[in-house]
Amino acid sequence: MKKTIILAILLTLAAFLFLSEGMASAAAKGKIVIAQGAETTTLDPHKGGSAIFVNACLTMYDLLMRVDREGKRRLALATSYKSIDPVTWEFKLRKGVKFHNGDPLTASDVKFSYDRMRDPKTKYPFRVFYRGIKEVQVIDDYTVRIITKKPDPVLPARSAFGSFIVPEKYIKEHGDEYFAKHPIGSGRYKFVKWVKNDYVELEANEDYWGDRPATIKKLIFKTIPETGSRIAALETGEVDIATNVPPFMIPKLKKDPNIDVISGPSGRVIFIGFNLTKPEKAGPLMKKEVRQAINYAVDKQSLIKYVLMGSGEQLATPLIPLAFGYDPSIKPYPYDPEKAKKILKEAGYPNGFETEFATGSGRYLMDKQIAEAISGMLAKVGIKARLKVYEWGKYEQVRKAHRVEPLYLLGWGNTMSDADGTLLPLFFSKSKYSNYVNPTLDKMMLSARYQMDPEKRKAQYSEILKLIKDEAPWIFLYQQMDNYGVRDTVANFKQSAGSERMDCDVLKLSR
Repeated sequence: MKKTIILAILLTLAAFLFLSEGMASAAAKGKIVIAQGAETTTLDPHKGGSAIFVNACLTMYDLLMRVDREGKRRLALATSYKSIDPVTWEFKLRKGVKFHNGDPLTASDVKFSYDRMRDPKTKYPFRVFYRGIKEVQVIDDYTVRIITKKPDPVLPARSAFGSFIVPEKYIKEHGDEYFAKHPIGSGRYKFVKWVKNDYVELEANEDYWGDRPATIKKLIFKTIPETGSRIAALETGEVDIATNVPPFMIPKLKKDPNIDVISGPSGRVIFIGFNLTKPEKAGPLMKKEVRQAINYAVDKQSLIKYVLMGSGEQLATPLIPLAFGYDPSIKPYPYDPEKAKKILKEAGYPNGFETEFATGSGRYLMDKQIAEAISGMLAKVGIKARLKVYEWGKYEQVRKAHRVEPLYLLGWGNTMSDADGTLLPLFFSKSKYSNYVNPTLDKMMLSARYQMDPEKRKAQYSEILKLIKDEAPWIFLYQQMDNYGVRDTVANFKQSAGSERMDCDVLKLSR
């Protein structure tokens, strides 16, 4: 009998040691460093507005739903959702989810988060996406209803973009400023520290609620604006992933057996915006004919061929082909410098004029070089555009305050894959990102936003795009191709479909 008991104890102990060893081996380990050309301006998920910011937030915070690497919308914090009536969406929440400080995540946190995003005092750059919400109701701890002012066909897609859920109790106790410096969410990674202008360090959340927790112990987003330095860090192994690899460096990197270059359409529209909010500064640009002339003056195909070395696809409007509402019948402005000169003369500027042109450097693929090439093209038709290169954080500030120069280079992604995800933030008069005011266009965009019939909605967007092309509030350029340098230390890096999202929280080490 004693021998049987002792044997049972030994077997139990052996099983425990085996399981413990298995659990230890499954624990997160190692480190991955991602080098980017710019730094996020905040880690408060309701304060920022760039893809760099979203990439950081996706590691720490959760959404009701999330778009996966294939571009498909999946349930996340929500276990189900349905339309109760034309203006009411009901979401059932996952039970047992905890924030990084141990507080449970409930429907009250969802309501608090959506109310916070919609509050003008929050100054959320993506607030324009949630303007149509009338009210958020808590039905019970794990049921929430979102009520819209009008029927909204895109609300489920919006719940998977930028609508990160934050802890109500924690923020109310500590305030927004403290939260921004000590952020907590419910995602796979927890915040450790942020050394400004250098790196953000995160660590695996050992209490993650999902069935696929983080496998990397430390995740670091490192800021290296200078392209050569960023690629050198990749080659030496200082970083594991480098974004925005210039096309001319790809052949060299491909010869390195330890580095792979992964490329694909980014879903990101690169354009030159016109800041038309200050007529005295915009000057000639206030005339539609001048803006049209500038579009004729820029050789987009040459930019793609010679500066980007093929890493771009010319666009006629602000939408990429994959977006709902895209109209292939609308053709780009052709390159015609003589026509540009003729229009400028007819508009009262036979000798051209002087203006200012802003860009960042390192944020987008060859952005500074693209801006320099465009300045040269404008000079050929008599427009002298003085170029100003900004550090990304400062650039974000002046643009959102509508104090940016009359011409400015910017990119815009759209993980919603819907016209509303591009047109409302960039052209709606009250949006932080819009530097263009057109009441007629505002009404047309809002009408299309709430149109439930897909065919009618598509026809509305066709008319909207024709108006935008004619008004020319941009120089319409191209969809950027993304090039990532990835060392063999990373097992599963994949470019997200039509997006700059890197889904860094699901990365794995190869060894």
